[in-house]
Amino acid sequence: MEAKELNFNGFKMNGFLGLFIHLIVLPTLIFFGFITCVPTAIVAGILCIVWCIMFAGYMQLEPNEARAMVFFGKYKGTFKETGFFWVNPFLDKKKLSLRARNLDVEPIKVNDKIGNPILIGLVLVWKLKDTYKAMFEIDSQTMASSAHTVTGNANQISIGNAVASRMNAFENFVKIQSDAALRQVAGQYAYDDNEADTEELTLRSGGEEINEQLEQKLNERLAMAGMEVVEARINYLAYAPEIAAVMLRRQQASAIITAREKIVEGAVSMVKMALHKLSEEEIVELDEEKKAAMVSNLLVVLCADEAAQPIVNAGTLNH
Repeated sequence: MEAKELNFNGFKMNGFLGLFIHLIVLPTLIFFGFITCVPTAIVAGILCIVWCIMFAGYMQLEPNEARAMVFFGKYKGTFKETGFFWVNPFLDKKKLSLRARNLDVEPIKVNDKIGNPILIGLVLVWKLKDTYKAMFEIDSQTMASSAHTVTGNANQISIGNAVASRMNAFENFVKIQSDAALRQVAGQYAYDDNEADTEELTLRSGGEEINEQLEQKLNERLAMAGMEVVEARINYLAYAPEIAAVMLRRQQASAIITAREKIVEGAVSMVKMALHKLSEEEIVELDEEKKAAMVSNLLVVLCADEAAQPIVNAGTLNH
């Protein structure tokens, strides 16, 4: 049988009704027991002990909170109703938060598909989905003790601190698995497209596809711990410092080549249009030599980095 989360079906009472019984009915019985005969006084003493133990049965849950109920080591289910309740005081009520939490994974250095060292980081939103797996399938107590040092008497630690420590342990687990998933996904793709295959999916151009695959890998890794990744996105991507300068020059050269191609393409179309207009409207007749000279001059002017300086020819076309 697969271990999974169960709903708590044990005895529960409205907390305010429990307070009424606890603070009014039981004290009344105890009072009348002590002022009567001895056997009743013994019963009253027992009721006094019960009265003290009952304090451990109260619990309060806010929206998106849960309690994993454990009775002397046996899991009895998860309590998710919101409000104020009284349950068996001998139940260990481990409080958990089901709210979404952010995690910003610091950029890590990995090698991409072609071996270039890159820095890549991500931000994700996660939450608990299965409280049983979160509590009993991973060693969260060990992670909590290694991640945080607790000082003072352990019995004096508040429930709030215990919950924070437990959730920090879960976050530490998510962080480690996120690091592993990020390395796996980053190693499957190149940082940028190479000249051999410009249609290949890359980390820089992948966008949503890379994020979806990263989210899928994270959910596969965190499913065993009862955690769910709501959203995962790469928020930092850059070449490692040792090759950043070289790669920047490569990108600049590629950008210059692309720009030059556009300039030449536009210049050729403009020269073609000029020759066509001159010929169509019969403004001037040019032989092949004159056309070649005109094409050469126009291409020089249109493709130059700086504006051309006009020179007026005071002679004829041949001089």
